[in-house]
Amino acid sequence: MPTWKSRGLRGSTLEELINRSNERYQELGLALIQKIPTPITPINIDKQTRHITLAYFDQKSTVDYIGVVQGIPVCFDAKECATTTFALENIHPHQVAFMQDFEKQDGVAFFLIYFTSLNEFYYLPYRKLKEFWERAENGGRKSFRHDELDISYAIHSPGESGILIPFLDTLQKDLEERE
Repeated sequence: MPTWKSRGLRGSTLEELINRSNERYQELGLALIQKIPTPITPINIDKQTRHITLAYFDQKSTVDYIGVVQGIPVCFDAKECATTTFALENIHPHQVAFMQDFEKQDGVAFFLIYFTSLNEFYYLPYRKLKEFWERAENGGRKSFRHDELDISYAIHSPGESGILIPFLDTLQKDLEERE
């Protein structure tokens, strides 16, 4: 079973940027998006600082963020990728199932991926992830390459109004392509 300590602080910078962006979107009245905490069971607690130093995850998490943008329900997960190839093993089947069910309820599901080697943020619509996922399930590649992505979904940061990762523009593009 994975532990909190073993995962270190992977993705914490990305999540901090997303959290600040979400706060700014809320301040501007554009969106209300919350980070979903992952339930943990503490094992070791430093008595002096009262910080958890070792914990087990209680259950599988679904997505990192959930909320509403101008009346549209959204959920998304944040992922970092150090190379230009993203391994699908970084996404869990229960996350894909949750996103599929979320979209069946007329919500919008997506991933925000930070390609660290390119210093690029990318909005990956669930429907595109599903293509890659099904390709892997049918014996194809268990990853996707950056050059397989639609470059128009790249997020240019920082945005106006102090938004560090301005993903609402790409969300709008996603919505327009669904019509």
